Amino acid sequence: MAIEKINEDINLEIEPNSEQQISLPGMEDNAVMMEDGSAIVNPLPDLSGRGAFNSNLAEIIPDDELQSLSKGLVGDYEADKDARSSWLKTYSDGLDLLGFKYEDRSKPFAGATGVTHPLLAETVTQFQAQAYKELLPPEGPVRTQIVGEVTPEVEEQSQRVKEFMNYQISYVMEEYDQELDQMLFHLPLAGSAFRKVYYDEVKGRAVSKFVPAEDVVIPYVSTDMESCERITHVVKMMGNELRKKQVSGMYRDIDISMQPSDPNEAKQTYDKLEGAEKTINAEEIILLEFHCDLDIIGFEDMANNEPTGIKLPYVVTIDEGSGKVLSVYRNYEEQDPLRKKISYFVHYKFLPGLGFYGFGLIHMLGGLSRTATSALRQLIDAGTLSNLPAGFKARGLRVRDDDQPLQPGEFRDVDA
Repeated sequence: MAIEKINEDINLEIEPNSEQQISLPGMEDNAVMMEDGSAIVNPLPDLSGRGAFNSNLAEIIPDDELQSLSKGLVGDYEADKDARSSWLKTYSDGLDLLGFKYEDRSKPFAGATGVTHPLLAETVTQFQAQAYKELLPPEGPVRTQIVGEVTPEVEEQSQRVKEFMNYQISYVMEEYDQELDQMLFHLPLAGSAFRKVYYDEVKGRAVSKFVPAEDVVIPYVSTDMESCERITHVVKMMGNELRKKQVSGMYRDIDISMQPSDPNEAKQTYDKLEGAEKTINAEEIILLEFHCDLDIIGFEDMANNEPTGIKLPYVVTIDEGSGKVLSVYRNYEEQDPLRKKISYFVHYKFLPGLGFYGFGLIHMLGGLSRTATSALRQLIDAGTLSNLPAGFKARGLRVRDDDQPLQPGEFRDVDA
């Protein structure tokens, strides 16, 4: 009788291979009954619409949301770029003090010397040579230190780690040597330089690239990389390289047209010092890679099934010419409960500055280099004028061409 009574009270119709949400005495609300008779209490919400953790969320987010996201980030980038315009101009003007290009001067007279004092260039070269020798010695740049108890097994492990890392940097990461060499030349000039360390999906290995300071744009209020809520990396690439990333699935497969390059002040100064000139067909693709904190609709930070409003770290790549979003990736570890952002950039400072960017030799020795150049030119011009005196030959009282300066060694006829 007891069994029949229970059967009358609990009348279940469970189809084969089905899941039903039921409520039984003593069972939690929101439980799912499985086909084998077991039940899942408080199942996790369905996140299938949020994509895999490492997937490109730009394939899932609606187009109108992507357009709004792009407009906001590009506007912030333009504001950040305007905020550091004075810094960029100071750096660009200081590059002329290197004296790599001879200046033809016509004042105070035609043929006046255009020599530049080598103070700045010599100091930069000495720093670059000494720093390169210290950071990349013949035995390799990586050294290991054992923390804790030293045993033969730990020492052997430490030696294996050292040899493997030196092999990776010296042979596998082909660009490491030349990128470090170039960075050590830019660092004492600008005061700041960056290295971007990441895993390249196309090359299938880790990459450590030098990024000049003018291509890393940060907000005005930022003081360090860790607390910076938005880092913009200006990435320049050709069409074939972009296509490789699209085919590999890293970027969305959308049409991106190449645009005429619009170099900034620093790039223009680089071209002038190198003797390069922009051509008509100089086109490239400029991408804006934002490492930022965002609260994207549909991908919010959740607590008790409710959005918290906390912004999460993302990496968003946008084509500067068209404003199209190519990719949106989560920038934190999947199992990290704190959602801490992954740092791609390493910031090197020559001297600690008053803000985010460091001070370089252009800031410290710029005035002295200009003074030394002016004094050197005056000495050379004074020697030229003393060796080649000039004057008038009296022929009358009226002076012709009195608005033209005398050239060294010239004696001009006058009416007298």
